[in-house]
Amino acid sequence: MLSQDPEADLRQENARLLSEFHSARDRQAASAEILQAIAHTSGDAERSLQRIAEITARLFGAQSVTIRIAEGEEWGRSIRFGTISKRIAAEVPAAQLRIGARNLPGTVVRENRQIHVPDLSRLEPEVADWPGLLSARASGICTVAGTPLRREGQAIGVFVVYRDQLQPFTAEELSLQQSFADQAVIAIENARLFNETAQALERQTATADILKVIASSPSDVQPVFEAIAESAKRLLGGFSSTVFRLIDGMAHLKAFTPTTPEADEVLMSSFPRRAADFAPFQMAQAGKVMQIPDTEAPTYEFKEIARARGYRSMLYTPLMNKGVSIGFIAVTRVQPGTFADHHVQLLRTFADQAVIAIENARLFDEVQTRTRELSQSLDDLRTAQDRLVQTEKLASLGQLTAGIAHEIKNPLNFVNNFSALSAELTDELNDVLKSAPLADEVREEVDELTNLLKNNLEKVVQHGKRADSIVKNMLLHSREGAGEHRPADINALVDESLNLAYHGARAEKPQFNVTLQRHFDPDAGMIEVFPQEITRVFLNLIANGFYAVTKRKNENGAGFEPIVSATTKGSGAEVEIRIRDNGTGIPPEVKEKMFNPFFTTKPAGEGTGLGLSMSHDIIVKQHGGRIDVDTEPGAFTEFRIVLSRTRNFSNK
Repeated sequence: MLSQDPEADLRQENARLLSEFHSARDRQAASAEILQAIAHTSGDAERSLQRIAEITARLFGAQSVTIRIAEGEEWGRSIRFGTISKRIAAEVPAAQLRIGARNLPGTVVRENRQIHVPDLSRLEPEVADWPGLLSARASGICTVAGTPLRREGQAIGVFVVYRDQLQPFTAEELSLQQSFADQAVIAIENARLFNETAQALERQTATADILKVIASSPSDVQPVFEAIAESAKRLLGGFSSTVFRLIDGMAHLKAFTPTTPEADEVLMSSFPRRAADFAPFQMAQAGKVMQIPDTEAPTYEFKEIARARGYRSMLYTPLMNKGVSIGFIAVTRVQPGTFADHHVQLLRTFADQAVIAIENARLFDEVQTRTRELSQSLDDLRTAQDRLVQTEKLASLGQLTAGIAHEIKNPLNFVNNFSALSAELTDELNDVLKSAPLADEVREEVDELTNLLKNNLEKVVQHGKRADSIVKNMLLHSREGAGEHRPADINALVDESLNLAYHGARAEKPQFNVTLQRHFDPDAGMIEVFPQEITRVFLNLIANGFYAVTKRKNENGAGFEPIVSATTKGSGAEVEIRIRDNGTGIPPEVKEKMFNPFFTTKPAGEGTGLGLSMSHDIIVKQHGGRIDVDTEPGAFTEFRIVLSRTRNFSNK
């Protein structure tokens, strides 16, 4: 039906729309304010809920607002704004407000639904005897609504709004209260997650700090025990903490957080003691966690320590290593009661870190001991190797000595024979010269004898020098140590080595024969070396060549001609020496190991496996040169040595 006054109708509609606009604006502002409060107090649920209660009371014109959180079948935290809700809590017995009793908050949570009582003066029969509503009505409340706080669809609390005017909540207001209740749950969850994250971060930081201590003290567990004791006390909200080791059935105090000097003295004087005398120690030995809710309980045996240090509850966690308890950690609190599960788990983490530290220290000590043993073994091995090297030198010297002893007979025979013959010829010359005057024939004979004597004397000198050279090289080779480095003619050293090696081989096996080829570069010239050491290398390589060609000759028969060649080449600051044979060659698997000490392919008793290793050390380590090998199995082997003309030498 249309109004007779359209303008009045328009003004009334505008007023209604304006009122709805202001209400919507206020509700949006209130929602924004609640969200802002949640954001600014993310770690403090109490402050967030208190702010939500205040904003709700202002928005709905409510005298009081109550927010209660359920913990199982009991109420936990309660946030109250306004005097009415506080008066109800004070007047109504707690038993009547339990979740299982007949009351508004408990019914909202139990049935997980919103309950609206529009007029407390006319209560419905099913709620007429609810003590909370009766008390609210007596306090002047006219309208009340309870809204569940839901998390994942389950009620975890209640949001109650009281009005002291008879003004039932509209459907929109009830919906908005549910929205505020949901925001209250968000505040609770934010605070829980924030605090859990902060606690987790703190635990991770503590764990990282302990791991740093473990890393910095691999051989000393004491700093680790002290760090664990301090972290356990702090993160578990403890009063004090202790770390024990179980050794041979005895509990030894290893670390603790101090309280007072007198109390600390009581603690320290109480240990070590037998683990069998105390039940928690026995439980720890069995690998079980144990809690003592109250140290004043009749069964607790260490009351004197608890009273002296001032704690009433304890938590013990064993240190387990491979299923065996090696100690335990204890944390105390001033208040009696049990520890939360996450505190038990955290203490287990600290226990695991203590075991890691103990095991690290044990392994570190074992490694140190093993390192010392290996170092000693290495020293012994080096000593043995040096002795074997010397033995190799002596064996080489023995072979050379045999060859020299055989070969020296020839030049000595020359010396002896021609000396005697020269004496006879001198006598004959003297006899002839007695006849005078000399006839032409006599003069010719004298001349012939004189020339013959001269030739003989030259041969004496020649072979005497050869004998002297052989003896000198023999003594030089048998002398222990490297001697002094000096300039030496590399071509002469190689040539002498060929001669020595050949005559040594002939002395050992008279039937031995080989063709020696020399290709010496005059530009190779002088080079600073340890001559006797370089000679050892050349002798070893040449002897290996003799062995290879002999072996191939035995395999191929008389048609094979064994050849060993020595080549020198001078190129500026370096000199190159090549020792080549046409023997059996070296297989690839042998070539990889040929410079390793004690590696040999010769039959037992024919080689020590040190020749090439010693040669490598002399060339590379002592002279700073290079030695490598080129070979083809069944065809040839060629060793190539490169030496610098001048360098700083090592006597090693």
